Amino acid sequence: MAAEQHDDIATPPGAEVNLAIHRPHSARIYDYFLDGTTNFPADREAAGHALAVFPQARSAARANRTFMHRATRALARGGVTQFLDIGTGIPTSPNLHEIAQGIEPRARIVYADNDPIVLTHAQALLRSSPEGRTAYVQADVRDPDALLDAVRATGVLDFTRPIALSLVALLHFVPEGAHEIAETLGNALPTRGSALVISHFTPDYAPQDAARIEQVYRDNGNPVRARAADEFARFFTGWDILAPGITSTPRWRPEPDAPHVSDAEASCLAAVAIRP
Repeated sequence: MAAEQHDDIATPPGAEVNLAIHRPHSARIYDYFLDGTTNFPADREAAGHALAVFPQARSAARANRTFMHRATRALARGGVTQFLDIGTGIPTSPNLHEIAQGIEPRARIVYADNDPIVLTHAQALLRSSPEGRTAYVQADVRDPDALLDAVRATGVLDFTRPIALSLVALLHFVPEGAHEIAETLGNALPTRGSALVISHFTPDYAPQDAARIEQVYRDNGNPVRARAADEFARFFTGWDILAPGITSTPRWRPEPDAPHVSDAEASCLAAVAIRP
């Protein structure tokens, strides 16, 4: 059966689309690490500086991406049918909805990002299965209440039923107030059966490399804050963390044929939790 495309794109009233391609953006740098094509000279230059101090950046990005795939599969197989993915980034197939709907065709997904160039590619995020539905909202996680209002306005997610909140490789781009933002978003979800998926840059495995990466991103106007395991664990206060607990992205339920990526190469913590 042919896939149906739902044209659900929401932007804030009066929002201007300013791509600002002369300035590097974290989503486009990440796209470059994943060998994508939606990046510009400023992004590639910033990515080059990151690779100069952390040559494993591409491996880390791929490990993070495949963690998202595995976490989504695990939740979909466990019966979760609704997903809110914040910090979506440039569409790179398979996207979250392709993973979820491959297991549960009725799954509903809302994507959110604040990079206007993601908006220009949002149609790739809207190719839902006929049984399911997807939507995209342009919103900034630093204003979680406005973001939630935009998500609710799409009508795609039913906030009386469990929702999986995906904050993958996002919160390290929120140097201050990240725990409060995650709490606000989590508190908006139904209390029983909802899920929380987070991956986060950490200094725990390669502290000197982490400090150099922080400096590179700070210099290119995308400040990053690496957080250690104790700070990472605070995001899950009030949640039941699933096995194997808090670990590096490649060690979260790895598939047998997955390429080896060390903890230091990934330099990213991951966990998935359920609201009791």
